[in-house]
Amino acid sequence: MPVTAHTIPKPLIVIKIGGSTASSAQALASISTDLASLQSKYSFIIAHGGSAQTNELCKRMNITPRFHTSPTGVKSRATDAEIIQLYTMACGGQANSQIVCALHSAGVNAVGLSGLDGKVVQAKQKIFTAVDDSGKQKMIRDDFTGKIEKVNAELLHALLASGYTPVVAALAISESNTPLNIDGDRLMASLASALHADKAISLTDVDGYYKNFPNDLVPALTSSELEAAMQNAGAGKASGGMKKKLMGCIEAINGGVSEVIIGNGAVPAPITKLLAGAGTHITKN
Repeated sequence: MPVTAHTIPKPLIVIKIGGSTASSAQALASISTDLASLQSKYSFIIAHGGSAQTNELCKRMNITPRFHTSPTGVKSRATDAEIIQLYTMACGGQANSQIVCALHSAGVNAVGLSGLDGKVVQAKQKIFTAVDDSGKQKMIRDDFTGKIEKVNAELLHALLASGYTPVVAALAISESNTPLNIDGDRLMASLASALHADKAISLTDVDGYYKNFPNDLVPALTSSELEAAMQNAGAGKASGGMKKKLMGCIEAINGGVSEVIIGNGAVPAPITKLLAGAGTHITKN
């Protein structure tokens, strides 16, 4: 009999661990301890990237990381055939293992996955437009970056129903069964939408979305205000990462998630604080 969302006995929260938070042992310990204290009330899925770990691996191999910038100002990693191998090791290996071990140390029965395992996340290789330093636009066709098309919700439901906390690295499998780099916040949105999560949380290294970074923290946004916030994020010091987070929020809300929260994962009891009202809370209306 197929496993359905009704077999998950507790409300589901999808949490994205990102930024320097994902590579900080202290932050991971705090997140894991807090999550353990909440697991009697909620079920969780963790999504994460591996940017810091990939950059470190590139540095050790004397490779300079490169990035593409879209016409709207969103930056993404240039992922050629060599970099996708390093990203797979750093994200699906090192970063995933660090989070899983931290969760186990806190008493959470975590299981590490990437989007490749069981085809948890399927994606189509992107063809996209990038802008070079001179402002000239060019089409990028040979980048191992993917647009998420499908989530294997049945497998994740089965793990949740069996008492596991899935930890999903931001890798997807392509139509030709090769790994693709995907964005962690958009992974969070896709997982939350596919599994009909009650909430999604994006943990980062700032307290939320600021109207004038680092001043004027915005405690609440509605979906109708997100586009304006996206434009504003592109004009400030926090432009790159926050713009991607807001894109993920838009996709999660459009996918049926009732509330998405952006907040600081590098503080004590971060999830508890965000659920109690800290951070930026984004809702449909």
